[in-house]
Amino acid sequence: MTPGLDIALLLGAAVLLVAVGAVRLSTRLGVPSLLVYLALGVAIGEGGLGIGFEDVELTRALGFCALIVIIAEGGLTARWTTLRPVLGLASALSTVGVIVSIVVVGVAVHLLLGLDWRLALLYGAVLSSTDAAAVFATLRRLRLPPRLVATLEAESGMNDAPVVLLVVLLSHEGWAHPWWYEVGLVCYELGVGAAVGVGAGVAGTWALRRAALPSAGLYPIAAVGITVLAYAAGAVLHASGFLAVYVAGVLLGNARLSHRQAILGFADGLAWLAQIGLFVLLGLLASPGRLDAAVLPAVVAGLALVLLARPLSVAVSALPFRVSLREQAFLSWAGLRGAVPIVLATIPLSERVPGAERLFDVVFVLVVIFTLVQAGALGPFARWLRVTAPAEAAEIHVETAPLERMRADLLQLEVPPGSRLAGVHVDELRLPLGASVTLVLRDGVGFVPAPDTRLKTGDSLLIVATAGVRDAAERRLRAVSRRGRLARWFGEYGDEAVD
Repeated sequence: MTPGLDIALLLGAAVLLVAVGAVRLSTRLGVPSLLVYLALGVAIGEGGLGIGFEDVELTRALGFCALIVIIAEGGLTARWTTLRPVLGLASALSTVGVIVSIVVVGVAVHLLLGLDWRLALLYGAVLSSTDAAAVFATLRRLRLPPRLVATLEAESGMNDAPVVLLVVLLSHEGWAHPWWYEVGLVCYELGVGAAVGVGAGVAGTWALRRAALPSAGLYPIAAVGITVLAYAAGAVLHASGFLAVYVAGVLLGNARLSHRQAILGFADGLAWLAQIGLFVLLGLLASPGRLDAAVLPAVVAGLALVLLARPLSVAVSALPFRVSLREQAFLSWAGLRGAVPIVLATIPLSERVPGAERLFDVVFVLVVIFTLVQAGALGPFARWLRVTAPAEAAEIHVETAPLERMRADLLQLEVPPGSRLAGVHVDELRLPLGASVTLVLRDGVGFVPAPDTRLKTGDSLLIVATAGVRDAAERRLRAVSRRGRLARWFGEYGDEAVD
C-alpha cells in the first residue's frame, strides 16, 4: 500500500537492531558505541548503500531533539548529594572553561591553519562542548570517585547551553549589537533557562506526586514530557532550553517520585534510542569522499584542543577550588567529544557560513579519531594517575515493587585487591540502620551472608540502602575500604579526600 514507507521502516528497524547488537560488541572490544553508530550511518550513506542525504536543517532539528532527551536522562540520573559539592567547579568549567577553550583553539587554528578569525573562533566554539552521551556512556563503565564522575557529567549537561548560544552568535554575519549587549544576552539566557528549569522541575514534582494516573507506564512518559516542556518554555522565552532541561531533570530525578525506577528505565531506553538515531543520522550526512582532506586539519585542531585548550581551561576553572593535579589531569583527558560538536557544526552549515562545510568534515573526523583514542585510554590513564575507586559502590537500576515502597536503592560493591574490606566481618561494617548486605557473590556462587561472614578479596556485595541512609552507608563503606574495621579510630569517615 505504501511501499516507500515499508522500505523505510524495514531499513530503519534493521539499522536499529544492528545498532543495539553493536553495543555489546563495542563493549567487548572497548570501542565507544557512538563510533559504531557513526560507521553505520556512513555505511548506508552515499559512500555505502548509496542513500543520499543532505538535509542539514532536518539534521539540526532532529539533533537538537535527540540532545534534549540525552541531557534529560543525564539530569534524571544525577544524584543531588553527589552533584552539589561539585556544582561550582562544573559551572566554572561550563562557562569560564568554555571561553578559555574557544580562545585557545581559535588562536591555534588561526595561526596553524590560516583561517580567518571568525571561522577560527567557530572551530573553537564548536569543539568546546563536551558530549553528554559520550561522557555518560564511558564514565559509568569505570569505577571512579563520585566527585570526578559528578563533575564531568554535570559539565557535559551544562556546557551545551552557553556553547549553543556562542555558536549561533558567531554564525551570524557581523555583530548586530555591542559586545556588552551580547554578553548580557548570554547571561540572560542562562539565568532564565535555569529559572525555567527550576520552575518546571518543582511544578512537575508537585503534579506527579499528586496525580493518580490509571497506568504505571504513564509516569515515565509524563516525567520525560516535563523535561521537554522545560526546553520548549525556555526556548519560547528566548532562554537556554538545554539548561532548563538539565535542571528540570535533576529536580525530578531527586524527588523520589512514584515508579522512580520505571521512570529511570524509560529515560535510559529513550536516551539510547536518541543516541542511535542521532549518530546514524550524522554518519549519513557525512560525505566520505571529502573526509580525507579533513584528516590533517582535524589532527591539528584536535591536538590543540587536547594538549592546550582543555588542560588550560581545567586549570583556570579549578583555581578557586581544591582540585589536585592528578584530578586536573584526568578532567582534562576525560573531556570527551561526541555528537554535540557535530550537531553544533550543522548550525554554521545551515547558515551558509563560508568554510562551514570544511568545518563539519574536520569536526566529524576529529570526533572519530580522538574519541577512539581518549575513550580507549581513559581506564588505563585513570589507573596510572591513581584516581580510580574500585571499591566504590555503584547503583544497580532494577524495577521492583518492594524497593519502591521502601524508597530504597540497590548498590553493588566489589572487594578489590588491597582493599581493607577483605577480612572484615559483615557486622563489623556497621552500616547505618536501613542499609544491609543482602547477598554475597563469591567464586560464582551467591549466598546470604551471616553477621560473622568474613569478606574476601574478589567478593561482590549487593547492598540495599534506603534513600535516607544511602550517603551515610557509602561513606562508611568507603572508610572501611581505606582503613579497615578501625576506620573511626583513625578519624576516617569516608568523605572524599581532595589532595
